[in-house]
Amino acid sequence: MSIKDEHLIVALDIGTSKVAAFVGEVAQDGGVNVIGMGVQPSRGLKRGVVVNIEATVKAILRAVEEAELMAGCHIHSAFTGIAGSHIHSLNSHGIVAVRDREVTKQDVDRVIDAAKAVAVPADQKILHVLPQEYMIDSQDGVRDPIGMSGVRLEAKVHIVTGAVSAAQNIVKCVERCNLKVGDIVLEQLASSYAVLSDDEKDLGICLVDIGGGTTDIAVFVDGAIRHTAVIPIAGDHVSSDIASALRTSIAHAERVKMQYGSAMATMIESDAIINVPTVSQTSTREISQRALSQVIEARYEELLSLVKLDLQRSGFLDDLSGGIVFTGGSSKMVGCIELAEQVIGLPARLGKPTMLGGLPDVLNNPAFSTGAGLLLYGQRNQKGLGTLELNNPAGLWERMKSWFQGNF
Repeated sequence: MSIKDEHLIVALDIGTSKVAAFVGEVAQDGGVNVIGMGVQPSRGLKRGVVVNIEATVKAILRAVEEAELMAGCHIHSAFTGIAGSHIHSLNSHGIVAVRDREVTKQDVDRVIDAAKAVAVPADQKILHVLPQEYMIDSQDGVRDPIGMSGVRLEAKVHIVTGAVSAAQNIVKCVERCNLKVGDIVLEQLASSYAVLSDDEKDLGICLVDIGGGTTDIAVFVDGAIRHTAVIPIAGDHVSSDIASALRTSIAHAERVKMQYGSAMATMIESDAIINVPTVSQTSTREISQRALSQVIEARYEELLSLVKLDLQRSGFLDDLSGGIVFTGGSSKMVGCIELAEQVIGLPARLGKPTMLGGLPDVLNNPAFSTGAGLLLYGQRNQKGLGTLELNNPAGLWERMKSWFQGNF
């Protein structure tokens, strides 16, 4: 007999370089433990946007099935991330009169509706309306106004919008895997749940999530999100530079990048020669480890300069007393943190998922920050979705059998 368990949450990180599915269990102390995961290479996305639905669907199916087998459950729905250069954001402001001189939830809902009444292009949809602070009469800095007395309620919010087509394609891919989308979440917002503490958000901090296709930025000041941005340069561009320089495949470029490369060429002590197969596989090309790192350093320096420029334009560069936290798979590059401190001029650290427990493979890897954060987002925003059925091997076998029949 199958049972639905509201204590289990599912996250689906559909990225440019990988698709990762995570199953989390809500513990008695309110924390989340990762009990299942599945990771597959992603071939259907470019710069965070779906460009091949069939390839994306296959990757999602394989990742979900791995997570199901590990966790011993049957997944029905998941919280899904979204990224890409189509993401835009703005800060807005709303004002309403308090009806009964005491702020109620209805008053808060009305002021949020007033704040999000902004002109949005027809091809964009609002993904998030994130409250920054409330003001009651002349008192500002209020984080939870419900129950407070006053006659006028104001709200400052951060609005995130994304392309309608991009969101629809993500939903379409997930639904073709016989799953429901619990919510679509901005990826850097999700990552912030996993790698940033409340104290850091109060102090002022910038999260930089360097993935495969995009670099996602989120700025927190006084405990609230103030600025988000997406830079269309990330780890895949570094691999492309190496592939062009060596005339080799992307796969070989990625391998030598992670095995021998550094974001700071001065950190390379030995100048060993690396042999890399050419695209035709008929010969090899030689490159020194220091020359390889010079190629990598040039692209990382460009990326970090764009991050600094975005922070300068946003006006928050001087408010980041907590510095910068780097996460995402491409932030693991040797020398990335040191180069960032040199280019941006702020203290930096590598962010790993620390706000949950369970599988050490997830907790020790910045590449899984978005997936881990989606689990924590789901814990806070779960609406009785019935995401899983436990102990249902028959149903799981039927889905695996149908998948094999459709693909082989």
